[in-house]
Amino acid sequence: MRSSFDVVPSSDRNALPEGQGQRERTIMNWEGSRRNFLAGSVGFAALGNPIAAAAQSVGVKAGDLPDLTIKEVKVYVTDLGNYRSLNGETGELFSVVTNGGIEGNYTPGNRNPTVGWLQWAKSALVGKNVLDLLPTLTSTSGLHGTYGFNGELYGAHGPGVHLQGGSTFHRAPAVGYGSAFDTPGIGGGLITRAGGQWPNWYTAAADVCLWDILGKAVNRPIYKLLSGGCGGAKDRIMAYASSTHHPAIEDYAPEVVQAKAQGFKGYKIHPGGGQHRQGPAIPAYIGHMEEIRQVRQAAGDEFMLAHDPVQVYNRYEAMKVGRLLDELNYAWFEDPIRTTDLDGLIELCSALSLPIHVGEFLYSISDFAEYICKGALDVARLIADNVGGISGSMRVGLLADAFGLECTPHNWGNTLDLAVHFHLELALPNAAWFEVPFPPELSDHPYFDYKFRPDKDGYILAPTAPGLGYPINRDALSNITKRIDR
Repeated sequence: MRSSFDVVPSSDRNALPEGQGQRERTIMNWEGSRRNFLAGSVGFAALGNPIAAAAQSVGVKAGDLPDLTIKEVKVYVTDLGNYRSLNGETGELFSVVTNGGIEGNYTPGNRNPTVGWLQWAKSALVGKNVLDLLPTLTSTSGLHGTYGFNGELYGAHGPGVHLQGGSTFHRAPAVGYGSAFDTPGIGGGLITRAGGQWPNWYTAAADVCLWDILGKAVNRPIYKLLSGGCGGAKDRIMAYASSTHHPAIEDYAPEVVQAKAQGFKGYKIHPGGGQHRQGPAIPAYIGHMEEIRQVRQAAGDEFMLAHDPVQVYNRYEAMKVGRLLDELNYAWFEDPIRTTDLDGLIELCSALSLPIHVGEFLYSISDFAEYICKGALDVARLIADNVGGISGSMRVGLLADAFGLECTPHNWGNTLDLAVHFHLELALPNAAWFEVPFPPELSDHPYFDYKFRPDKDGYILAPTAPGLGYPINRDALSNITKRIDR
């Protein structure tokens, strides 16, 4: 297995004779890393009791924390004006408020539609205590979710329950363990042995709000409370610039020069059409290979570069591009082919030297386990919304760490979206880079004053404020709020 930083010594990674199976290499990495994993963290078990860890951090018992019973949930509906969100955010800000007056927030954007979240939250959250909800809200026993393999919702839609505002909550008929939450565009989670649901974008959003509340209750940033992680050992993460999908081949080389000038320590290509500004059409992957060459030449030999085509290649194209990336010393190759092509990913991981990042389109912890064990990824990449919010993401990240693999949370969106993944990167022992959309102004938000920019040494510094760590400018929020749904 390979990683973009040395989780497992290179001498150990290549110790097996050529031709032996990827599974044997995985097992060897596991044996070499499990001692460090167990010694350096309290493991998965502690993730079940985040409240105790938070209370301990301030030297009190869990029962001595403020009243964390949820009294209200609401949604701020805002007019974002000319703001162009990277995820097409439609302006909702979720809010969960406790009896003690602590408010937790999250902006869902439009990555996963959450129509009807307010009605769900009234039933699932109000009157319950964060102490009881947080340990189990996104729990899972690791059953397969069909999203991970064919992108379809699990089971046929059953009779709908109509909700306020015209949306419909569907329950699907039970098949095996059944579908716990099968709403179009919201999730197709399985009922798990632990009683939780996976995936479930309603609970993932709520999980983030509850962590925000807990951090504010104990006056600590979330990353310092995440059991199994590094605590406060890390206070900064190296930043790399992540491009948008540009139309022309010639757009990328000048941009990597700009990114270096702004202090970024790496650059990732999101290729676009793969065409020259002038001239006849060419195959897109051929154009992408020219971008890869131009960017390396412009960046210099020692600058960190990566390539993320977001699943657009077939196996042949991915192999051709991957071999060029190896030749030009790129740091990783992300989502080269469809995540559903398990055999193709295994082939690429075996044939190429640079690490293959996979996971943004996996929606079950057991899917990650299978891809790891079969050698279909070298680095586990995740989107927190898809894997149970902060709680579920920590489980995926620590699973990767147990096998000696890096985990790279996905930073692409507005301030709170980046904040969630930043806390995971700060907490996890196997996360090394902070992805910043480029130009960085793309992630600035109308009611957040903070702007993600690298410092003079190329790092993004950890937040020091409690909870998610980036306070909302309440005056700015009020100025653009059209209504508050309760």
